[in-house]
Amino acid sequence: MSAQQPIPSKKGVVSDEEWQLRVDLAAAYRLIALYGWDDLIFTHISVRIPGDEHHFLINPYGMMFDEITASSLVRIDQDGNKLNPDDYDVNPAGFTIHSAIHAIREDAACVMHTHTTEGVAVSAQQDGLLPLSQQSLFPLSNLAYHDYEGVALREDEKARLQEDLGNNNFMILRNHGLLTTGGSIADAFLGMYILQKACEVQIQALSGNRAMTPIPDGIVETIRQQADQVTKGMGGNLAWPGLLRKLDRCNPGYED
Repeated sequence: MSAQQPIPSKKGVVSDEEWQLRVDLAAAYRLIALYGWDDLIFTHISVRIPGDEHHFLINPYGMMFDEITASSLVRIDQDGNKLNPDDYDVNPAGFTIHSAIHAIREDAACVMHTHTTEGVAVSAQQDGLLPLSQQSLFPLSNLAYHDYEGVALREDEKARLQEDLGNNNFMILRNHGLLTTGGSIADAFLGMYILQKACEVQIQALSGNRAMTPIPDGIVETIRQQADQVTKGMGGNLAWPGLLRKLDRCNPGYED
């Protein structure tokens, strides 16, 4: 049995604002695992720490998502340098994708990326996400695509990621997976939940080998305005407290 090395608590060491971001980000990692959207250690969620430095928090490379804690998260700068040399290393591919978005999107406080089976399957389909479900309409009103270029390790891919994403909050990475952004961790998580569910429905619907009934374009255009009504203007914060209560029942300890 391989025991994890104890990680000193950062509570009281970092600012209260950073600590709250750490707690919410650790919760998001554990929720990803709880819903079965993790891919061992190979995907990422990041959150930008307010300030001119554009530092952000990301997962320690090698740690499973269901064991990540607030104190284990790694603060890095825009060059990928750890601010605390005693922290774990980070996934270089994760750094490339997330630093590219955090560098130019002040509104994208959180960036979430997954490799779910359904997400990768839809990303490999030529037509991408189809308007087959109510869930699909929210991403379709705000969706970008980025073509596959190999493992995201090259610096020059950042500019193309930035250009392809533009001002959208949903992105399908062709042959790779899903990505959402949000002004908060709660918003990015809710976006991923909806995009993932839309992909699950699409794969199930297409497997039935029957003609599809797509939702008319005119309805797709109205969804952006309706989103705020659905969440009472609270966005992801409407569901987030309940998600934390669920996590407290199933996998507590993320606040350590």
